Amino acid sequence: MGATATLSSKFQISVPKAVREEQHWKAGQKFAFIPKGVGVLVIPVPEREQLAGIAKGARKDGYRDRKDRY
Repeated sequence: MGATATLSSKFQISVPKAVREEQHWKAGQKFAFIPKGVGVLVIPVPEREQLAGIAKGARKDGYRDRKDRY
C-alpha cells in the first residue's frame, strides 16, 4: 500500500509529502472529487491556460453526443 492519511474531526485530510512532490501539487491548487465505487478519485482541476489548444483540429460536426447512448 502507498502513503496513507487520516480524516480529521473537521473532515480534512493532509496529502502526504511524497505524493505532493511526485504529483507537483502546490498549496491553493483546486481539486475535483469523483466518486468511484467505494473510493474517490482526486483530480487536479487544470488552469484555463493549460486547456488552450487542447482540441486543436477538432471537428465541430460528426461528434457523438449523449443522446445516442442507452
